[in-house]
Amino acid sequence: MSSPLYDIEVLTLKGEATTLASHAGKVLLIVNTASKCGLTPQYEGLEKLHRDYAERGLVVLGFPCNQFGGQEPGDAEQIASFCSLKYDVTFPLFAKIDVNGADTHPLYQYLKSKAPGLLDTEAIKWNFTKFLVSRDGQAIERFAPTTEPKDLTAAIEKLL
Repeated sequence: MSSPLYDIEVLTLKGEATTLASHAGKVLLIVNTASKCGLTPQYEGLEKLHRDYAERGLVVLGFPCNQFGGQEPGDAEQIASFCSLKYDVTFPLFAKIDVNGADTHPLYQYLKSKAPGLLDTEAIKWNFTKFLVSRDGQAIERFAPTTEPKDLTAAIEKLL
């Protein structure tokens, strides 16, 4: 059975409509990102995970979000340039989205309902909240913004 996750429409950073169906069968690490945040250096660790585990089936997916302190103010071109030049990011980045509130993107509505945070709250607390998704499209676990990417290796290994 296919997960509803793969049917959710998302926009690439270039503004092209797509779904996550091309990532079916892979372990996904979905992260709301920001370029001007104290946690922005996590891009380095996320890219390392992406490179280290890509051959085994991990894909990191970045979803820029400007909802926390206006820390992702740039347009798509600025985001792409920053991530490429500063952190050599090669994992897929998508168009800016809202992860909370009335305009929450359907992807985050789905993820938050399947993997709530502490005390079963669904709200995303800050940039770099991470969702680990199994090969069959199930949101397995949510990690706090302050959880360093290197600290996810054991959880990722279990799913690979």
